[in-house]
Amino acid sequence: MRSLPSIAYIIDPRFPGGTSSAVASELAVTTKLGRVRVHALSSKMFKGRDVAPQLAVALNDLRLELIWDAASISADIVIWHNPSFLKFQKTVATRIIANHLILVTHENFLRPGKIDSFDVNNCLNLIDRASLALKKSVAPISPYNRATILNWFEQNPMSRKWALLKSDWFNICEFPNIAPTARPTDRRGRHSRPGFEKFPKLSDMDACFPKHARANVILGADTFLNEGLHRPHWKMIPFRGLEVEQFFGMIDFMVYFTAPTLRESFGRVLAEAIAAGKIVISDPETASVFNGAVVSGAASDVDIIIDRFTADPGLYHAHVAKARNLIEAFSSKNFRARFCDVFEIKTGVPA
Repeated sequence: MRSLPSIAYIIDPRFPGGTSSAVASELAVTTKLGRVRVHALSSKMFKGRDVAPQLAVALNDLRLELIWDAASISADIVIWHNPSFLKFQKTVATRIIANHLILVTHENFLRPGKIDSFDVNNCLNLIDRASLALKKSVAPISPYNRATILNWFEQNPMSRKWALLKSDWFNICEFPNIAPTARPTDRRGRHSRPGFEKFPKLSDMDACFPKHARANVILGADTFLNEGLHRPHWKMIPFRGLEVEQFFGMIDFMVYFTAPTLRESFGRVLAEAIAAGKIVISDPETASVFNGAVVSGAASDVDIIIDRFTADPGLYHAHVAKARNLIEAFSSKNFRARFCDVFEIKTGVPA
């Protein structure tokens, strides 16, 4: 058997949401495929050194040290998660040497309207100048994310210094399956980290979470709470103010829309809701990542969609079962196979 490759991760471990969760799940797989080190780079995007809880747990369980701001990073494979954390940087002090450098793009390169989501050119150039690698690749995490990258490269042909992986670098989504409610009712909820871009306009929030719903639970409602928004029919809870399992126990429908200027590149929390036995409703672009597991529509369609499923519990349960089958594509087994294919890691590596 060939010796295991050295694998170095580069992250800003302070991301509060899906990026840190994705890295945590991924490390459980890649530590069995190579000799892994995890490097943290300080960026101006966050303050302090508080590591996201889910990532801290994974590092502890896997007995991995988090190495901060190394002067140099050298490995066969270097995996940089979410290069957008350099959006406020002018330099990268760390020097990177690799056979293959991969940028996993958790942020779309373009927003709706083909507007740059962040200073993509600056981030890519900073990493390019800081690295020496035989191969440099960008790894989209979904078909929608890939489309934004392709469109960005079309708009910026002189910046095409990176290969584009043929297959997507998806998030591993293996969550405990919870039996759906026997008789679903109009209990609605929404979960995301706080941030204006994560929420639709207030009129759409009102359409999605109306007075006539039996329950409206907003987890991650920090902005609304800070602004003193008056919605007595909403149960507003700050981010991390409730265990996610408790949140899912309070709802039957996960209703998830974002600002018109943002589309999720993957939407990991939606897969988590599906595993929890809920029906998820979102915009067509976000829903497209999940190949029919997420019900697509507009905020104005939510009442009709929920009425259809609450009127027919059999239909509700059938959709939950179908959705769970579809998200099995995002398994650790499939990720392992994809990883081994990309980096030509042969059989014989222990599972």
